[in-house]
Amino acid sequence: MLTTKELRFSFENKIDFHFPDLYCEAEDTLLITGISGKGKTTLLHLLGGLLRPQSGSVFIDDENITTLSSKKLDEFRGRHIGIVLQKSYFVEALSVLDNVVLASWLATGQKAVEKAVELLQQLDLGEQLHKLPSRLSIGQQQRVSIARALINEPKLILADEPTSSLDDINTEKVAFMLSELAKKYHAALLIVTHDQRLKKHFNNQINL
Repeated sequence: MLTTKELRFSFENKIDFHFPDLYCEAEDTLLITGISGKGKTTLLHLLGGLLRPQSGSVFIDDENITTLSSKKLDEFRGRHIGIVLQKSYFVEALSVLDNVVLASWLATGQKAVEKAVELLQQLDLGEQLHKLPSRLSIGQQQRVSIARALINEPKLILADEPTSSLDDINTEKVAFMLSELAKKYHAALLIVTHDQRLKKHFNNQINL
């Protein structure tokens, strides 16, 4: 479950964002829309603990992540927050499977190989396990990012423009996939996007 209260953030160039309070229950999806420059990605980075707000709070379950030390925040993020970025970033020398396994090892010290294989198979990537990420299509890379975000069964899934590079068919697939996986893993799902195609899929929406 995600709750925010009176979140504010300012950049050095004096751009000031004052975000509306958010609430998203486990297994639900919240869609954050808005034109460029309204702070959608900044908000996602605040929710993921990648930025710290000037004021306000971000509660994931009962934990206010804005009060955690940098070390504790890194640990909490690794275990409880899954992030799907607009552009997929991988360790290019590692296979698809090893990139997903790496996320589990960094967060827990254990390599969840069987779980990674299961996730990738669920995402129709069973035949791509041992390929390098650079050999995959953009849509396939996006699904690898989703598997990596889910490997530690996070309480919160954050997706930044997950469909911006996809055609209509794959947009439908990714929207359905994210929603269903959030339900399966009992996670709150928040998607930030300017992609108008996603609006018809999610009733819970906030426009910045």
